Amino acid sequence: MSIGLSELILILIVVLLLFGGKRIPELAKALGKASYEYKKAKEALQNEASELKETIEKVAQTEEKQNKKD
Repeated sequence: MSIGLSELILILIVVLLLFGGKRIPELAKALGKASYEYKKAKEALQNEASELKETIEKVAQTEEKQNKKD
């Protein structure tokens, strides 16, 4: 299920009618910034999750070593 050429043209016409020619560049710029911020936040969350996973693994290894000593 993909968007064909006729559907894409119809969507562009509706956007042009709703927002006007002057606001479309502003909307595109805002969409670009939003996309950038989303990607940045996504990468930050992935990094935080991997750091948390590493910390949990280190703690588990430390506890395992202590349990073997006891």
